[in-house]
Amino acid sequence: EDMEHIRMESNWVVGITKTLGGSGDPSPVTALGVFSGLKAAIKRKLNKLEINGLKVAVQGCGNVGFHLIGHLLHEGGQVVAADVDKDALDRIHVSYGKELENGQLKLIDPNDIYDVECDVFAPCAMGGSINQDTIPRLKCKIVAGAANNQLGTESIDGPSLEKRGILYAPDYVINAGGLLNVANELEGYNQERALNQAKNIYNILDRIFERSQSEGTSTWQAANKIAKDRIAALSKVKSTWNGSAHTLRGVS
Repeated sequence: EDMEHIRMESNWVVGITKTLGGSGDPSPVTALGVFSGLKAAIKRKLNKLEINGLKVAVQGCGNVGFHLIGHLLHEGGQVVAADVDKDALDRIHVSYGKELENGQLKLIDPNDIYDVECDVFAPCAMGGSINQDTIPRLKCKIVAGAANNQLGTESIDGPSLEKRGILYAPDYVINAGGLLNVANELEGYNQERALNQAKNIYNILDRIFERSQSEGTSTWQAANKIAKDRIAALSKVKSTWNGSAHTLRGVS
């Protein structure tokens, strides 16, 4: 709704409703991207291709967390989840009541989510939840979730995860599905294309993990290097194009 109000003053807006030619709620696509990235992480760290039988602790059952839980349950994952919002928990009870009854899904106190023994810890709530207070409590092998700015202090908390042997999926990579989804509106929204781009986060993270290993650097450092390389390459192309355009204007 906020974006629709902004669109009344500017056409340079994405993330609007389908009735206005947009893509609607981006959270399902964000969740799909997170799920795909999570699978890349378990392949790298656990040498497993399937979620079935693995345990995932999901911190936050909001829009993205809710859909991520659905993907995990559908593929046979064991899920422990927590949220401070009653409405979010009510939605979980309504949609995943069967899984709650058979024990495939369990809801716990938000203060206890860091202490869950699990294969993957998925932060899907507020940023900065992975920090010097919480890292010692983690009992997981992988951190892969939807939250922004997951590390309290990147240069401190990143190495702390490495020292504990925990594989970290850089947040701005694994949660990019929603941005990819709304960016599709710029060319005319194509849902199939957006979903395929979100699924490709699997391959992007796989390359980041590979570079991290080959260069002996952390995953977040590898991701930052790739991002900077891409920005530099695009800047070079733009500079060349602008130079050519200037020459052509001079000739004309």
